[in-house]
Amino acid sequence: MQQTLASRIGFLIDSQRYARCIEHSKRIRWDIDQDVIRDREFARHEKFLPDGLTYLDRLASIISPGERRFLSQIQGRTYANMFGLVERFIGAKMLELSRDHWLGDQVALEALVRFTDEELKHQELFRRIEALTARCMPDGYLFAPEPNTVAQFVLGKSTWSVLALTCHIELFTQVHYRESIGADQQVSDLYKDVFLFHWKEESQHAVLDELEWLREDARLTPEARDRAVDDLLALVAGIDEMLQVQAKVDVDYFLGNKPQAGVLDALEVRQIRDTVLAAYRWQYILSGAQHPHFLKLLTQMVTPAQVERIMAGLAPLQQGRPS
Repeated sequence: MQQTLASRIGFLIDSQRYARCIEHSKRIRWDIDQDVIRDREFARHEKFLPDGLTYLDRLASIISPGERRFLSQIQGRTYANMFGLVERFIGAKMLELSRDHWLGDQVALEALVRFTDEELKHQELFRRIEALTARCMPDGYLFAPEPNTVAQFVLGKSTWSVLALTCHIELFTQVHYRESIGADQQVSDLYKDVFLFHWKEESQHAVLDELEWLREDARLTPEARDRAVDDLLALVAGIDEMLQVQAKVDVDYFLGNKPQAGVLDALEVRQIRDTVLAAYRWQYILSGAQHPHFLKLLTQMVTPAQVERIMAGLAPLQQGRPS
């Protein structure tokens, strides 16, 4: 009988955990039109992202409630587009990893195939949300990153680092919904439902990320793992460059279309720009990097010196976080 790759490297696949992910996937399976959108539209008076994610409560003395609501819509539109983007490379990586299970554990294979199918559905969902938000917002919005270009950059890094990034993303999506989006009564019902149903499927994706990350870690030499840590830092730096660009174009769009006619001075504009960038760094990097389960997984794989290297790479992004 042919040995699987996992057995050749001495790593025992936990088929039961993969099977539980399949069971959960079957139980909560949802449809974009029938369960999520349900013929609804977004409205100009609705808030999309809560202050806990946008940091817009910091700007209460600078811009009006209506302007903060509009800026929450901009951030919310970018938030949906960002998930559509990351799921491009996540789905591709899971398809690649499924090859290791083709002639091996068929339960693990089914779990990863289901994962990929759900990520493709999520990409369609976020394309639909972009079209719906465009109908209730002024022309001129730009989502600057090109998904395939970003995916090529990410997938060019080591599998260990891509899985670390992916696990971190899947974990923060759950926290964002449970602690912020789902709990804010002012957030649009449609927007809330988008991330409720997204969260339901991401909950088992985070488990699969963990299983595949641990499996990949088991095959690495210490030297390869050290290079993978460098790759993870390069991915974080690349994401931060993308966030800096998107924060700028989002604030430019806000300034060109804000509801109130009052002129902001240079210091106030700078404060808005700094706030939006700090929010994006929290949303897409720091909230996942500081997640207790992510840190637990990371610290059991790497050395204390490598942890220090990662934390040092994250330190410059901490500026602007609330105390």
